[in-house]
Amino acid sequence: MRGLHGLRGAVRVEVLTDQPEARFALGNVLHLEGDARPLTITSAEPVADGPGWRVRFREVPDRAAAERLREAYLEIAVDRTADLSEGAAYWHDVIGSTVKDSSGTVLGSVADIYRAGEAEVYVVRGGPLGEFDLPAIHDVITTFAPERGELIVNESVLDLAGRAVDAPVAAPRPPRRRPRWSRHGKGGGATGGGDAAEGPA
Repeated sequence: MRGLHGLRGAVRVEVLTDQPEARFALGNVLHLEGDARPLTITSAEPVADGPGWRVRFREVPDRAAAERLREAYLEIAVDRTADLSEGAAYWHDVIGSTVKDSSGTVLGSVADIYRAGEAEVYVVRGGPLGEFDLPAIHDVITTFAPERGELIVNESVLDLAGRAVDAPVAAPRPPRRRPRWSRHGKGGGATGGGDAAEGPA
């Protein structure tokens, strides 16, 4: 939730789902992350002068009530079997997966995920090479199996062999606000998948 709009409780929502029309359909019930109280959509439309959607909820009658929503994540219950396409996985299922090269050497684990345009990038930490970014594309990730906690990469494409193990590690970047419930596989990414879970709003 990125901001408030007007005095009647409308909010401006950053879209982190591939299906905004379905997620923001009239009557859909969303929740703040970790909060069971319902937020029932009464109106929703794309913002004409910028990114995001403008949404109003039955339970949020005015600007004062909308203040508690600012900078919060929205969630919606989804059926994974229906919501995920074949070979897709939610980001929270990918985070924590062990990353190995083609010989089985552990390079670290997925600590964070972010989008760069239409592509997804995994931040790998905890291995002998320090932190590195792993593009989520088929040419790089040859085996994508978050259901068993494993990703195998083509190290020659990444040119990891050219990086000194004792090279200085870049200063840690600030934590990214990540949509832990969003879908993997966008933009031709590598591919994975479940039962009902919290999904993208």
